[in-house]
Amino acid sequence: MTKSGHIHFKIYKPYGMLSQLISNDPKEVRSKRFLSELYDFPKGSMPIGRLDETSEGLLLMTTDGKLSDTINRSEIEKEYYAQLDGKITEGAVQQLRQGVEIGFEGEKYRTKPCSIHKLCRPDFLPEANSKIRIDRHRPSSWVSITLTEGKNRQVRKMTAAVGFPTLRLIRIRIGHITLGDLTPGMVKPMLNLRSSLEL
Repeated sequence: MTKSGHIHFKIYKPYGMLSQLISNDPKEVRSKRFLSELYDFPKGSMPIGRLDETSEGLLLMTTDGKLSDTINRSEIEKEYYAQLDGKITEGAVQQLRQGVEIGFEGEKYRTKPCSIHKLCRPDFLPEANSKIRIDRHRPSSWVSITLTEGKNRQVRKMTAAVGFPTLRLIRIRIGHITLGDLTPGMVKPMLNLRSSLEL
């Protein structure tokens, strides 16, 4: 527990799990997986931001609601590794770097310029979930993409907009906080979350 009395965690959220502790919908409780199965989180814990069900990687949790709001409103860098359907071209990389048009809340939205570069397959990542259809039709490629915004399913929408849908998406960094040696499903308590993000 920190001096403020709040507790923070970093998690490797696995593929196929919702970014919430539990649901009030009985159908969801029966059919979905929730963060509560990973750890006995203290009362008042909440995820900071989200990863969609089919994405994986770094997710932060806290009992500090004000800190959660501050982080969600800030333009902290979030870095993702994305495995794409097809060998992405330099032209598509440049389009993504400059910003592309995606759908957001029923309207068109142009994404902010971002940092993106091609990668070799990251060796430190665990094997992909068997439900992800990789290399079924054409070879895949990897990119690192760093955003300072976080619209719903933004990375997936961006890569689809330039013709290279995302097959696998892993968030590896938020600010200066990285996955480190975490593996899917691991939870690690943290101190000084605010200073780690330089807020």
